Amino acid sequence: MIEVFKKYIREKSKVSEEDLDKIIAVCQVKRVRKRQYLLQEGDVWKFNAFVTKGCVRTYTLDDKGNEHIINFAVENWWTGDRESLASGEPSIFNIDALEDSEIVLITKPNFEMLCAQIPAFNDMVNGILQKSFIVAQNRIQTFISLSAEEKYLKFLEKFPHLVIRVPQGMIASYLGITPETLSRIRNQTAKK
Repeated sequence: MIEVFKKYIREKSKVSEEDLDKIIAVCQVKRVRKRQYLLQEGDVWKFNAFVTKGCVRTYTLDDKGNEHIINFAVENWWTGDRESLASGEPSIFNIDALEDSEIVLITKPNFEMLCAQIPAFNDMVNGILQKSFIVAQNRIQTFISLSAEEKYLKFLEKFPHLVIRVPQGMIASYLGITPETLSRIRNQTAKK
């Protein structure tokens, strides 16, 4: 599990093996069973989290109890609640496992220490943050400007691996459409 994280860092940065050992020394490994929470609404998120195995989702509940999925994270993706991490305020999100998952956790103080002491790690983190911002912008643009069918087709294009791992109702929630609409779209696209 740690080997997956080490491989990721080697591929995404110019961190020396000595610095990589420093990074690994502050990592915690957490195994999360399917349907188990990594974060529950009202708790403060204290980690930077990297998925080495499995699939998790971040979602919120509205006042009627409806789920609104913010994102999914699979192998080699980062996850967490950046706002709660930065502010120390309770999270409005839940993060739970859709599959048995393994997560590498680094506490905020340790993460900040690594960024301050290891320039190559800091450069990698800045690149990840920039990419995350672009992904968020694209998600907003997709959400406000595309039709339900266009949203689904874009999801298929960007995340084909998620279609077989995530229940259709959750994909519908992520896209902001009803499961019935998604079913209709899937039937129509299958006929084309």
